[in-house]
Amino acid sequence: MDKFYLMPHPPIMIDAIGKGQEQQIIKTINSCKQISTEISCMDIDTIIIISPHGLVFKDGIAIVDSDKLEGDLSKFESGEIKLEMDINRELTSEIIENSTIKGIGIAPLDKYTCVNYGATLELDHGALIPLYYIIQNKKYNLVHITYGMLSKFELYKFGMIISESVQKLKSKAVLVASGDLSHRLKEEGPYSYSPYGKKFDTEFLGALESGNMKNLLDINYELIKEAGECGLRSMYILAGAMDGKDIDATILSYEDTFGVGYGVVKFNTKKSDKKLSVELETDQEHKRIEKLSKGDLYTQLARKSLYYYYDKGHYLKESDDLPHEMLNERRGVFVSLKKEGELKGCIGTIGAITDNVAQEIIRNAVSAATQDHRFSKVSKDELGYLDISVDVLFEPEPCTLNDLNVYEYGVIVSTLDKRGLLLPNLGGINSVDEQIKIALQKAGISYNEDFLIEMFKVERHKENNLED
Repeated sequence: MDKFYLMPHPPIMIDAIGKGQEQQIIKTINSCKQISTEISCMDIDTIIIISPHGLVFKDGIAIVDSDKLEGDLSKFESGEIKLEMDINRELTSEIIENSTIKGIGIAPLDKYTCVNYGATLELDHGALIPLYYIIQNKKYNLVHITYGMLSKFELYKFGMIISESVQKLKSKAVLVASGDLSHRLKEEGPYSYSPYGKKFDTEFLGALESGNMKNLLDINYELIKEAGECGLRSMYILAGAMDGKDIDATILSYEDTFGVGYGVVKFNTKKSDKKLSVELETDQEHKRIEKLSKGDLYTQLARKSLYYYYDKGHYLKESDDLPHEMLNERRGVFVSLKKEGELKGCIGTIGAITDNVAQEIIRNAVSAATQDHRFSKVSKDELGYLDISVDVLFEPEPCTLNDLNVYEYGVIVSTLDKRGLLLPNLGGINSVDEQIKIALQKAGISYNEDFLIEMFKVERHKENNLED
C-alpha cells in the first residue's frame, strides 16, 4: 500500500445539495475527481476509509464487520443519493484480530451490535461523500473505520496495524482519511470564529507537506481545541499507516469559502529504513522520565504510584524519606488525571481511609486511572500523556450559599443517605449555582430536596504544565 489520501466531506460539494453553491469550492471538487481517476487507474479492489462521523467511542475504534454497508444523504434532503458497498470481510477481520492482539480497543459493528449502542448501521456522510467521488469511475470493496477518542500514539499505532494487515494479506487497497479542517475560519461559518482556525490549518497542511509526520503529532493541543476540526484523528491513523516510509505529499487544493477548511492531499510513499514509531517510543520514555521529575513531591508520588502499579500489579509502598506531613497526617485526598486537556479520571476520599496522606495519594492515583467508571481504564501507553493534580482536603465546615466562593472553596452536599463533592476552582465552573447543581447531580440529590451544604479548602498540587 503506497498511496494514501486526505479528502474532505462537505455535503455542499454534491450538486444536488449545493444547488449551484458547490461551484464556490470547485477546486475541492476537481481535486476529488482527480483522486478518483488516479485510483481507478491502479490495480485496486478495496478502499479503506477512516471517517469522523460514524459511531465514535471514547475507548475504541469502530470498524464495520458486516457483509454490506449502505447509506444515503436524506439528512441533507437528498435521499436519492445512495451508496451500497460490499465489505472486505477478510481484511476487516485481519485488522480486528491484529488490533486485539496489540491492545488497541476495537468495536466491531453489525446491525445487531449497533442496536445495543442505540445506533443504526449505515454509511455515514463522512465516508459517503468522499466515496461518492471515488466510485464514479470504478466499483470497490470497502473497509469502514471510525476513529475513537484514543491517544494520538494509539491512533498512530492502529494505522501501522492497518498497513501490516494489508501487507500480510497482500490486499490491493488504498487508504483514505476523511476529514475537514478548522470550522472556525469565518464569522459566518458553522461555528464561532477563532483566529486560531487559520493558524491550525496552516500548521496542519504544513506538517503534511513536509512529509515529517512528527510535525503533525506535535501540533499544540490548545490550537487543536480552538480550531474546531474533525480531520486530525483520521490523519493520525493515516500517518501511522505510512510509518517506515519516505513521504512525498502534494496538496491538491485548499479552500475555506464557507468558513470550513477543505484540504485535499495525496501522499506518494516509498520504503525507508527510518521508522517514526521508534522515535515515538523513545520520546515516550523521555516523557516518562521528565514527568517523574515535574511538579512537587505530591504529584511525583502519584505518578510513581501509577507506573509502579502498571508494572508490578500492586500498590507502591510509601518511602521513609517523604516529608513529615505526608507520612504522619491523615487527610482526604483527590487525584485528578487529564490527557491532552480532557479529564481521564478523578477519584478521592472526603476523609482519610488510610494511615497517612502518602498512602491516600498512592491508592487514589491508581483508582483514578482504573476505577472511575465515567471513563475507560487508562492504558499503560497513556501514562506518558497524563497530567496529574493532587488535592489535599482540609476539614469541611457547615456553610450557607452566601459563604461559598467557587474559586476558593469546594462544596459537599448531603442528605441522610447521599453525598456529593465538587472541588474548587475547576475550569468552566464560574458560579456558586453551577457548583451546587453539579455537586447535587453527582450525589443524585434533587435541587428541591432538603440538603446540607459544607465547604472546604484544598491544598492543590499540580504539575507545571497542567491547567485548571
